[in-house]
Amino acid sequence: MATITAKMVGDLRAATGLGMMECKKALVEAEGNFEKAEEILRIKSGAKAGKLAGRTAAEGIIVSAINGQVGALVEINCETDFVAKDDSFKAFAQAVAEAVVAGNPADVAALADVASGETTVEELRKAVIAKLGENITVRRFVRYNTENQLVAYMHGAKIGVLVDFAGDAEVARQVAMHIAAARPQCVSADQVDPELIAKERHIYEEQAAQEGKPAAIVAKMVEGRVRKYLAEVTLLGQQFVMNPDVTVEKLLQEKNTSVAAFTAYHVGEGIEKAVVDYAAEVAAAAKV
Repeated sequence: MATITAKMVGDLRAATGLGMMECKKALVEAEGNFEKAEEILRIKSGAKAGKLAGRTAAEGIIVSAINGQVGALVEINCETDFVAKDDSFKAFAQAVAEAVVAGNPADVAALADVASGETTVEELRKAVIAKLGENITVRRFVRYNTENQLVAYMHGAKIGVLVDFAGDAEVARQVAMHIAAARPQCVSADQVDPELIAKERHIYEEQAAQEGKPAAIVAKMVEGRVRKYLAEVTLLGQQFVMNPDVTVEKLLQEKNTSVAAFTAYHVGEGIEKAVVDYAAEVAAAAKV
C-alpha cells in the first residue's frame, strides 16, 4: 500500500478544490497516483468543480453570523464580482458562516464536512459551483466563543469586522467601523510582535545616527518614533476616525467599554490577481 503524505493530500486539494478527506480517500484508492486520484475525484465529484479549481478566485464577500456569545467572520471567494452579487452565492456564504458558528470546525479543511441543513458545506459548495459556473472557495474564517459580547460591522460586502467587547454595543459598533477604516494590527501595544518592534527600532536608530546627533538625543528620538509607530498600528493608540481629537482608548474609557479582541477581513487581500491584457488577447485572436 502506497504511503499517502499530507503534502500529497494538500497538492491534490489545491488542484481540485475539494475536501481533504475526499482527496485522501482518492489517493488511497489510486495507490498514490496523483493523476489517477484526480480522475477519481473528477468522476465522483463532478467534472465542473474540478475544471474550475485552478482559476484564481480573488473576488467574493465577507459574511458574519452571531448566535449569542458565539460568532464567526468568513471570507468566501469567487472569480468575478458579478457572481459575488448573486443571491445564490450570498446564501451559500451565509450558510457557511452559520455552519462555522454551529459546527466549530478546526480549520477550513474540516469545515468542508460540517453539516449545513441536510447536507454539508462541501456539497453546498459543489452545488453553487455547478449553478454559477465559477470556482468558489472558502478562504478563511475566525470563530469567537466569548464570555463578553460580540458585534459585527460589514462595510458593504467587501470588508467585515468582528469585535469581542464589553460595555456599550453602539460604541463597539463605532469602533468596528473605525477598525474597517484604519486597519489596526491588534488591540494594544503589548500584542505587537517584539520582532517587528525591534526591526522598527533598528531602522529608527540608523536614521537618527545618520543625523549626527549625540547618543542621548538619538535615544530619545528613537523612543519617540517607536511610540508613534505603536500608536499607528494598535487600536487603542489610534486617533478615533469619527473624532480625531481623542484616541480609541480614551473613547472606550469615557464610554466604560473595552475591546478584548477583533478580526477584520478585506476581500481578496493577499491574493495575487491575474492581470488580463484584453488588447493582446484580441490581437492574438485576430491572427488565428
